[in-house]
Amino acid sequence: MKKTSLVSLVSVVTIGLTLAGGATASASTKISMVGSTALQPLAETAAKSYMSDHKSVSIDVQGGGSGTGLSQVSSGAATIGNSDLFAEQQSGIDAKKLQDHKVAVVGMAPVVNPDLKVDNLTMSQLRKIFTGKITNWKQVGGPDKKIVVINRVKGSGTRATFKKAVLDGKKAVNGQEQDSNGTVQKLVYNTPGAISYLAFSYTETDQVKALKINGVAPTAKNVENNKWKIWSYEHMYTKGKATGETKSFLKYMESSKVQKKTVEKLGYISVSDMKVTKDADGNVTKK
Repeated sequence: MKKTSLVSLVSVVTIGLTLAGGATASASTKISMVGSTALQPLAETAAKSYMSDHKSVSIDVQGGGSGTGLSQVSSGAATIGNSDLFAEQQSGIDAKKLQDHKVAVVGMAPVVNPDLKVDNLTMSQLRKIFTGKITNWKQVGGPDKKIVVINRVKGSGTRATFKKAVLDGKKAVNGQEQDSNGTVQKLVYNTPGAISYLAFSYTETDQVKALKINGVAPTAKNVENNKWKIWSYEHMYTKGKATGETKSFLKYMESSKVQKKTVEKLGYISVSDMKVTKDADGNVTKK
């Protein structure tokens, strides 16, 4: 994956996009996107590019988490709900009323403070850390330092994906909970001994160090063939079939300009590059 800094792109969970000299408050068509902070960098970048070519369209992108995205698009409060989860995975959501648009795949990796002298964990060790069975880095070959677990809030698609892939149905240890990838990134950087997990698009920075699992590196290539198990689709949901400029924007998300350039640049994986598929129950099948 190519290196890119997201600190300037995503400094807060909720951010509105306007393009100077382009889409303005007087735009005739307004599209609102809410939800996944893992998808937010791609959504923001694509929205800016689309607005530069479509001066009459204004696209506002906000975070809030996958659960919020699904809830808001279902209620009609948002045009598009961004989610790391299938709608079927979220309680209280009638998935039959939503239309799924898979725009990318995101890998997720355990991350630690960059100064920590640990580069690899077994899946068993990772599970024991997040369930409170391992509490000091010396137990996994690191320094004599307390492990500080930072989790994501309930409703986070990143949390749901990590839980399903790593925890094997076990309950996570009580600890700090944060509501966005950007906040977690900063907290891990500022907390010696910290461990959490982030979308790949937030790991390509000197602020955190992504760990290998069972000797397998968190790379796009390893996600594509499912050697790296912690990944999910990035969904853009609409309430019913998309129409007008919303439909046009979603087609733009599927275009080669976005899929072959923007997606890779920001650390995501194009759906077309995947050698496997995954359903809402987590079942993985070779294409």
